[in-house]
Amino acid sequence: MNILLLGSGGREHALSWKLAQSKQCDQLFIAPGNAGTSQYGTNVNLSNTDFGAIKQFVLEKGITLLVVGPEEPLVKGVTDFIKKDSELQHVAVIGPSRYGAQLEGSKAFAKKFMIRHGIPTAAYREFDESNYEEGIPYLQQHPLPIVLKADGLAAGKGVLICQSHVEAVAEYELMLQHSKFGDAGKKVVVEEFLSGIELSVFVLTDGKDYVLLPEAKDYKRIGMGDTGLNTGGMGAVSPVPFADATFMEKVVERVIKPTVRGLEQEAIDYKGFIFFGLIKVGDEPYVIEYNCRMGDPETEVVMPRLKTDLVDLFMATVNGQLGTIKIEQDKRYACTVMAVSGGYPGSYEKGFVIDGLNKPLHADSLVFHAGTARKDSNVVTSGGRVLAVTSYGNTVSAAVMKSKDVLQHISFEGMYYRQDIGFEFE
Repeated sequence: MNILLLGSGGREHALSWKLAQSKQCDQLFIAPGNAGTSQYGTNVNLSNTDFGAIKQFVLEKGITLLVVGPEEPLVKGVTDFIKKDSELQHVAVIGPSRYGAQLEGSKAFAKKFMIRHGIPTAAYREFDESNYEEGIPYLQQHPLPIVLKADGLAAGKGVLICQSHVEAVAEYELMLQHSKFGDAGKKVVVEEFLSGIELSVFVLTDGKDYVLLPEAKDYKRIGMGDTGLNTGGMGAVSPVPFADATFMEKVVERVIKPTVRGLEQEAIDYKGFIFFGLIKVGDEPYVIEYNCRMGDPETEVVMPRLKTDLVDLFMATVNGQLGTIKIEQDKRYACTVMAVSGGYPGSYEKGFVIDGLNKPLHADSLVFHAGTARKDSNVVTSGGRVLAVTSYGNTVSAAVMKSKDVLQHISFEGMYYRQDIGFEFE
């Protein structure tokens, strides 16, 4: 079959690497892709939110499976667009409906869904212009620290943890009165702060059944020891050592099953990934957020550990047969270390030539491109997060060591990566 994958990051490189291994994959196209995805398919200069251009390409190339990598086209309704077009109804789509994608696209929608279905999450209230004044005394009396979240998509920057009441009220005013996060912040969710350790859990669901994929833990802070500014993710490990069988059983029974059951009960059209952003408080799992797609850089460790054919999984999802599938996982650790541009997550320059990509790798290592492009005969930087090097190992430290060894032979101007991914598990 001919497959179109939407997206351009490290997640999409890992997905294209996995899709290309399937016997069912005849031709793979990635829109727009990056310098790495072109190793496994054909990059296409399409915006993933230009639905008209996507339709034209799908018809021209005989695409029968559309896989949506990032959240924006899902929240904007690409699945609905495909399903409602009489010329496209033969195309299978991996990704929820626009309504289902509100699990990520609206924090308030997600919180209400969790409350309706008894899914453990932090206590919260939501505010907008209509009840703005009520929010000020609420914040002034709220236990510290206070979590403020922009309701909509804010490119990963819409969550603030305020350490004082003065800061919380000031940020609240900036969000609702001065459009700090634009339309995404027209509604603000105020949450209690949960103290614990975070992890990411992923399922693929057809809206009734699901399969549990390998879990992961990512590292958001730019600096060693989880210090400094938040980023899109500096690395990830899978499996997660503290997510033992007892804890994961709680996740399944208290979080995953009620979520999938809720989708079915509410007749929400959802055929795709659910990313559960969890926090372990003591020994109990709480949901911080849902995402309606795979995470990045978690995909770069989840896909290498998934031994089951990904296209088979997608077709079982589309055909409502996930209940018959059993996932196979590589028992080794997979750890990824992200190399980023100098200055990231602040301002940074692009267009630097990347050297060392053609040097021999460890047999247990993979290089996934995140922010790269081709310029003449060179691969150059084109984003803040540039490369993710994933390695297998029998321990976290052994896998991380291999990834760092590969990165010592790769260079571009200003390149930086954290030396301590997985530090708490060594």
